[in-house]
Amino acid sequence: MSKTRTVTSKADRTGGKAARPRLWLTVLSLTAFALLIALGVWQIERRAWKLALIDRVEQRVHAPAQPIPAPAAWPTITAASDEYRHVSATGRFLHDRETLVQAVTEEGPGYWVLTPLQRADGTLVLVNRGFVPTERRDASTRQTGNPEGKVEITGLLRITEPKGGFLRNNVPQHNRWYSRDVAAIAAARGLHDVAPFFVDADAGSQSAGGPIGGLTVIRFPNNHLIYALTWFALAFMLAGKLLVTFGGGLFRRRRFVHEPAGGPDAAARRTGSDAGTIVEQA
Repeated sequence: MSKTRTVTSKADRTGGKAARPRLWLTVLSLTAFALLIALGVWQIERRAWKLALIDRVEQRVHAPAQPIPAPAAWPTITAASDEYRHVSATGRFLHDRETLVQAVTEEGPGYWVLTPLQRADGTLVLVNRGFVPTERRDASTRQTGNPEGKVEITGLLRITEPKGGFLRNNVPQHNRWYSRDVAAIAAARGLHDVAPFFVDADAGSQSAGGPIGGLTVIRFPNNHLIYALTWFALAFMLAGKLLVTFGGGLFRRRRFVHEPAGGPDAAARRTGSDAGTIVEQA
């Protein structure tokens, strides 16, 4: 049986070491793998939270209307516990204090009409009566749709929007509104004892010729499963790369053969920059 013997040079021997991943690269790769797995798990948890939120909101929206919270409960109102509750309120609209907030709806661009509703105890709650197109911005064009006297409205409790619209801040001094900021609107209109939330009136509360109610959009983006699968896929791709890098040497078969010192090539092996160990390739 013939054997092929080759002499490995110093470069060959050091090259084997150089092919191994450096320690810092190994640590970095393992850290990245752990981080990707953690991100995937976090997205799974976020998905569970989002599904619970959607279910909770659906229950609130379709529940029978309850009176809006009493003033004593106003400081405890939060989005998590109260937003989108189906509520009712009775009072008299102060049409001369209405505020128009820019809106884009399924009906097109226009304005939300926010009107204070004065209740029997003197407190006020802002009611988003609904949408009007730009050509009906002037209150004189919809006088017939402004009910006088006592009214009862039902709708969804909404949390104030103090940060303005997308890339646009409210400008109260110029009467330009891009979000339904209850406190700012109350201050601009000289209103007191105002609830820290507003009510989106439903379609059943609109009057003939008045704003179009019932246009509240309830939408919660739920892409967490896609994000989780993306993070996990990246983690497994990285794991595959690490397996190839670290496990490559496991599939190579090398046997080191030491020839007798008196062999014919011994002198060549003992001298010169290429002196080294003879390797027999299997």
